[in-house]
Amino acid sequence: MSTTLTPVLSRNWDQPDSFTLAAYERTGGYQAMRKALRMEPDAIVQAVKDSGLRGRGGAGFPTGMKWGFLPPNSPKPRYLVVNADESEPGTCKDIPLMMANPHVLVEGIIISAYAIRSHHAFIYVRGEVLHVIRRLQQAVAEAYQAGYLGKDILGTGYDLDVVVHTGAGAYICGEETALLDSLEGYRGQPRLKPPFPAVAGLYGGPTVINNVESISSVPSIVANGPDWFASMGTEKSKGFGIFSLSGHVTRPGQYEAPLGITLRELLEMAGGMRKGRDLKFWTPGGSSTPLFTKEHMDVPLDFESVGAAGSMLGTRALQIFDETTCVVRAVLRWSEFYAHESCGKCTPCREGTYWYKQMLRRLENGQGTEEDLETLLDLSDNILGRSFCALGDGATSPVTSSIKLFRDEYIAHITEGGCPFDPAKSTVWAGEQ
Repeated sequence: MSTTLTPVLSRNWDQPDSFTLAAYERTGGYQAMRKALRMEPDAIVQAVKDSGLRGRGGAGFPTGMKWGFLPPNSPKPRYLVVNADESEPGTCKDIPLMMANPHVLVEGIIISAYAIRSHHAFIYVRGEVLHVIRRLQQAVAEAYQAGYLGKDILGTGYDLDVVVHTGAGAYICGEETALLDSLEGYRGQPRLKPPFPAVAGLYGGPTVINNVESISSVPSIVANGPDWFASMGTEKSKGFGIFSLSGHVTRPGQYEAPLGITLRELLEMAGGMRKGRDLKFWTPGGSSTPLFTKEHMDVPLDFESVGAAGSMLGTRALQIFDETTCVVRAVLRWSEFYAHESCGKCTPCREGTYWYKQMLRRLENGQGTEEDLETLLDLSDNILGRSFCALGDGATSPVTSSIKLFRDEYIAHITEGGCPFDPAKSTVWAGEQ
């Protein structure tokens, strides 16, 4: 497998006008759409299946298979919904993609909607990222003016309308059914499944919900063929993806590479750890995935390998922490986030994340006991697999993995009466006063 960078979605991010229609067409933009509109919709679905594209929003479900779940004989309109509610702490790939190259998403929407025989598409964006919303609205308006959206696209007889919908800033709306409730004007809370969105989704109609990066990958598959896409990555995790490196690295940013690349290789491209520091722990897929340590630097970053090593690839949000970081404090901050963002619909998540926050605050301040660690693990067992959606499950990941990997550090908070990483007394910070 090649371990060099594979700039496809990010190829033209360095151009000052990369977000405009003119710049996108200058590099072959919307040619894949023209090719797709001459194909049978089922042929596009099959091409996406053959490519091996898996959902880039975290779950990694095969995209073409997801499209194939739509009931063939439903009398209700079909909908395509793009999940652009990027909210996971550490995840920062979709927002720069939409800022620098919004037209690849628009082109992907046109092709995908045509493939599933939909005439209505929605882009659900976080309300906080006003600059991204404006850029998407500009790109959609340019596509309408060019005749790529609206009635009788390029004289093919195919109609498609795209709406950019602004969310209200709720992490729970990244969960696909809560997103649908929000789109319909209700409070965003997860729905009971079944029925699944493919059968009864937006307004009760068959609905496909895909991540920004998933949809944006479709034009390159149509343009270059499924074999081209499948030639990258690993046997079961094919293609390329955007890896977001943040934290204590020399050059944080977006690195588009084949799935299966390792953190060691990515760190080399990013200039290594900051100031010669050593890696302590990291997340392979955002804060809701179990922690990895220095021993996991050579784990191939694909769905199967990361899962076999005890974590999840998720959104490829690699948060990097060096030895100056208190793991208890980091887990506390994440737990405060999940407690704040819990929608409150189910008891395990609503109560469990609250008690996480309370107990971890006590431990971080040196007021906890060893018994608290066992209580945290017992609490995790009562959240995991019992919450209504994946928010509760994700909240347990940093807690349980950090206790497993850094139990001594938790004990040190108890025996030393506070955080041993306090710069005023820590030997880790020696020489930096």
